[in-house]
Amino acid sequence: MKTNTEQKPVTAEEVWQLFRESDRRREKAAQESDRRREKAAQERKKADERREKEREKAAKEREKANKELDKRFNKLYALFNSQWSKLVEALVEGKLVELLQARGVDVNETYTRLQRSYTDEKGELQQREIDIIAANGKEVVAVEVKTTLKPDDVKHFMNTLKIFKRVFSRYKNETIYGAVAYLKSEAEAVIFAERQGLFVIRAAGDSASIINKPNFKPKVF
Repeated sequence: MKTNTEQKPVTAEEVWQLFRESDRRREKAAQESDRRREKAAQERKKADERREKEREKAAKEREKANKELDKRFNKLYALFNSQWSKLVEALVEGKLVELLQARGVDVNETYTRLQRSYTDEKGELQQREIDIIAANGKEVVAVEVKTTLKPDDVKHFMNTLKIFKRVFSRYKNETIYGAVAYLKSEAEAVIFAERQGLFVIRAAGDSASIINKPNFKPKVF
């Protein structure tokens, strides 16, 4: 007589079934793990993309703000320079006839902001401006006024003087001299200007003075 405690023998097929079931569970667990890792990677990628967009947006906003700040600064700087230049012009013009006469140039009239348009050698339209002109019908002194005089300013003005009679043709039969006037200057600018044959005029306080050496001879252009 068989008892209830007797167990049915496990077959090879059942053993293989257990193995297959275990493999399926491991595969499913691995797939779930991969799915979670992929999801986490996608979320990290999206987070990185969001952060990158935020950084790009912030960078563009900073660039825009900096450009606006530069624009305002340049506008204020230009206004500041313009006002100082006008002040220097006024100081120089008020004394210019007297100063030049003392140096042997017998001018008797002045005027400011002489502008002319002309066509250069390439056929392009250009414009030149002389800050102050002192004249007597035979001689002309063209004056470049700078708040801060730099060597490059002198070079640029020399180029203007070289074509002065062509640009300002009304003076083509007159003797042309050049002068630079300034409130302050960079190193060597004053010496360089004098060596180029220019009168050098320094504005100081409420007046102006020619600071060339006593034996200075201006260049004729």
